[in-house]
Amino acid sequence: MGVLGAYERHLVAERDLAPHTVKAYLADIGGLLDHAARYGLEGVDELDLRTLRSWLARQQSSGLSRTTLARRATAARVFTGWLARTGRARADVGSSLGSPKPHRTLPDVLRVDEARDLIAAATELADDGSPVGLRDVAMLELLYATGMRVGELCALDVDDLDRDRNVVRVFGKGRKERTIPFGAPAAVALDRWTVGGRPQLARPGSGGALFLGARGGRIDQRAVRTLVHRRLADVPGAPDLGPHGLRHTAATHLLEGGADLRSVQELLGHASLATTQRYTHVTTDRLRRAYQQAHPRA
Repeated sequence: MGVLGAYERHLVAERDLAPHTVKAYLADIGGLLDHAARYGLEGVDELDLRTLRSWLARQQSSGLSRTTLARRATAARVFTGWLARTGRARADVGSSLGSPKPHRTLPDVLRVDEARDLIAAATELADDGSPVGLRDVAMLELLYATGMRVGELCALDVDDLDRDRNVVRVFGKGRKERTIPFGAPAAVALDRWTVGGRPQLARPGSGGALFLGARGGRIDQRAVRTLVHRRLADVPGAPDLGPHGLRHTAATHLLEGGADLRSVQELLGHASLATTQRYTHVTTDRLRRAYQQAHPRA
């Protein structure tokens, strides 16, 4: 097995990364190795810090964003660390590789009334009792109630719901498990879907998937993104967000409602508190706008 094949097995079996993450890492390292070969390096054990830096510099000169460069620097560090641990290189040459800090920009978030109108618009369409309508309301309620990622939503099984305690078990990045509570509106929507909607779409191959597509298979992320965009189009003045925008909205509303950062970090499944702290900038900006609009001496 070649070095990239062995590395792919490491990413899948040992790091348990998502398929799209594995694909991105392999593409990055493939580009790095091509660059190294053009510089005359014949094996991964010949990689050095100078080669890594020249690889990043070449991409920077081609106009790649700081976010992409930061991701590729991370990919290089993960790769060289693996080379050293497995004896394929004498030292971890990427351990001191720096990377540009990506610009952290958050998308727009919904106001509380806009979030309420989003659910109401979907609920009105589900009044006919159609299974797809009941499913859509349940998905929107759960996304907003929990702030979970769209991939986490699509991966849910029926057994992940605990209706006695109104919590849901979620497997996040790296298959890290966390438990997230949800409120009464989401509980009602989930009951309507699991009792009255899901049985109508379920097929022999549906398995334990909580949310099903029209053909009875597990719902995919594209269908959820399409749903969110369509229903937000029914809310006058609301920004055009995807499911990740609902995640940002949930976090922002939690902080505005008085939740502490540590609790929000745990709910969202952030590995670093610094990631959660980004939402404090959103709430501060909203407070500043409200002050400027309302205070006579703003």
